[in-house]
Amino acid sequence: MHYEGMSRHVVVATGLGPVTIVADGDCVVGLYFDDQARRPEDSRFGEDVSSAPDALLRAASSQLAEYLAGERTTFDLPLALVGTDFQRKVWAMLEEIPFGETVSYGWVAERLGGKGLSYAVGQAVGSNPIGVIVPCHRVIGSDGSLTGYAGGLERKQALLTLEEPPAEDAGRLF
Repeated sequence: MHYEGMSRHVVVATGLGPVTIVADGDCVVGLYFDDQARRPEDSRFGEDVSSAPDALLRAASSQLAEYLAGERTTFDLPLALVGTDFQRKVWAMLEEIPFGETVSYGWVAERLGGKGLSYAVGQAVGSNPIGVIVPCHRVIGSDGSLTGYAGGLERKQALLTLEEPPAEDAGRLF
């Protein structure tokens, strides 16, 4: 079945709780935890195709499972991030943060025009519609604290812990 221009979704079980992955046409447009802040109404996700052969959502589900199992460090999926120009600039910067690294909201703000944008950056990060895949969990407070995460701070900590290098790699230069 071809879904061009049609919103649809699957719900997948993960160790972090159920995750809804949303696609529209040939792009992933959302990834949400059940109790996530700023989660759209379920009616906006379109048809539940969990039992249908949907190659895109199957690939997204598989890649998410591989990432959460520690077998994947990047995602290779077509994404469509819907937001304001500023939000899309912030989200593009998030996509550039390498696996296992973190940056501060202030760091992102500086690159977009100045520390005065830190609050706006925080709002844009919190509005990221494709969590985990677009790694908003890699943005932390300037003092290293885990501040804000629409999926909850426990999940943010779990994702950052997942990305920590194994102890035997600590201190190695690659």
